[in-house]
Amino acid sequence: MDPLPAPAAAPGPDAPSGPPPPAAPHALATERLVLHEVLPAEAAELVAGRTCGREWLGGTPGAGTREAAGLLTLAAEAGCHAPRWALYRITRRHDGVSVGGIGFHGPPADGGAEIGFDLAPGARGRGYATEALRALGAWALDQPGVHRVTATAARANRPSQRVMDRAGFTRTADVDGMHAYELTGVPDRP
Repeated sequence: MDPLPAPAAAPGPDAPSGPPPPAAPHALATERLVLHEVLPAEAAELVAGRTCGREWLGGTPGAGTREAAGLLTLAAEAGCHAPRWALYRITRRHDGVSVGGIGFHGPPADGGAEIGFDLAPGARGRGYATEALRALGAWALDQPGVHRVTATAARANRPSQRVMDRAGFTRTADVDGMHAYELTGVPDRP
């Protein structure tokens, strides 16, 4: 995983007054992917199924990505959006095509963060979900106060369960009828 960019320098005395410009979106690069943080304005467009000028495998973002964008939009409208702790667009490095979404169900609480993911059907079976889950899980565990990353999958969703296994998550007790998984250490790379 590529290192995070250095924080911007503090503005000097001649900086214009007024509200600060929006923070640059967070991005994580892996061998084959870039995970781009989705900001609230882009999320509002994704909810409506629009592409925001980006190429998406399958033409538009998937239902899970649109649902996550809707939750991000609601959090932003309520004033409780936590930058870096929401939705990321999964983009292939070699061609810039977005293949799905991955992100957190909110900011960390009690030392843990919950994560979920969605891939376009044409992107499945290529290891993209595993690669993205490893990267974002490792990033989360590097953040102060985060000791575990959790995820759930429907009992019938064997492909997502296999992704979590390959990404280094461990099966835990079921939660509300869903298979639950937990990551407590940075997963090894294959």
